[in-house]
Amino acid sequence: VQLQASGGGLAQAGGSLRLSCAASGRTRSTYATGWFRQAPGKEREFVATINWSGVNTYYAGSVKGRFTISRDNAKNTVYLQMNSLKPEDTAVYCCAASTMGPFPQYYSGSSYYNYWGQGTLVTVSS
Repeated sequence: VQLQASGGGLAQAGGSLRLSCAASGRTRSTYATGWFRQAPGKEREFVATINWSGVNTYYAGSVKGRFTISRDNAKNTVYLQMNSLKPEDTAVYCCAASTMGPFPQYYSGSSYYNYWGQGTLVTVSS
């Protein structure tokens, strides 16, 4: 499975951006796709994840209510709609896919995801 993230850029605080994660290859084996981010000088952190059907979604507390993850299986693409952006949302965002089956308790951990795409930079100015 190959993943390509796009849609990053510069936004003002309170603004919005939509990220896309396009998948190719053996996408039918993918159970879930998640978004992670890494800010300068900080560790990578979980943002959101969605299962193959789109029924199950999970969010980090810091983005819940502001970000929405969704998918279009016809386009093999997962989206992350980011609203009410804050300067602390500034980070490199990358998407990751898992072929390891249904969500375990550690769905927010990097170890659940075995395919990773390149990142896209999101910068939020105050």
